[in-house]
Amino acid sequence: MATGLVFIASAANAQVQIKIAKLKYDGGGDWYANKTALPNLIQFCNKELNTSLDPEDEVVDVSSPDLFLYPYIYMTGHGNVVFSNSDAENLRTYLEAGGFLHIDDNYGLDQFIRLEMKKVFPELEFVEIPFDHPIYHQKFEFPNGLPKIHEHDGKPAQGFGLIYKGRLVCFYSYESDLGNGWEDQSIHKDPEAKRQQALKMGANIIAYCFTHYQ
Repeated sequence: MATGLVFIASAANAQVQIKIAKLKYDGGGDWYANKTALPNLIQFCNKELNTSLDPEDEVVDVSSPDLFLYPYIYMTGHGNVVFSNSDAENLRTYLEAGGFLHIDDNYGLDQFIRLEMKKVFPELEFVEIPFDHPIYHQKFEFPNGLPKIHEHDGKPAQGFGLIYKGRLVCFYSYESDLGNGWEDQSIHKDPEAKRQQALKMGANIIAYCFTHYQ
């Protein structure tokens, strides 16, 4: 499985069309939120990064062996998340094998996802990613870390991560709402400057995913 992930990630530079996917999970949370987000991010990356991502995003269940077909998995939602033991095992194997999970809190996810990711990596804690980390310095520069796209509780946007054997396997964007910024402008009516910030940060995450796999 690790070999397949390495091949897929390498394909980003070879201009072979590859797919990215949204994670489907149990628990009743709206995993399906931000329907236009990934297609818009894909379009932006293909233009700005010269990637060759399939314009249609996929949906993959956390328990599915198809997880290993995608170098980048996007997870979002507002509410409850439940990983079974087999879900957690499958997700851990995927991440150990070179996969990358981007968790994007859509407001309300935090209290659930921290507990569920403990099932995946009981030995790891989310750590705040420092502003000098490469994920903030790909094509686009974010010297102050994650941009704040939507306001909820007056908290700053923060980027957290799980580091496994020296590799960032999971990036968690908190209090930022990147996915909302990726959506069609008509949905949230964000100013174009905010949308561009969100898309640029998303492109950095994609670029980091493709260039820092193992």
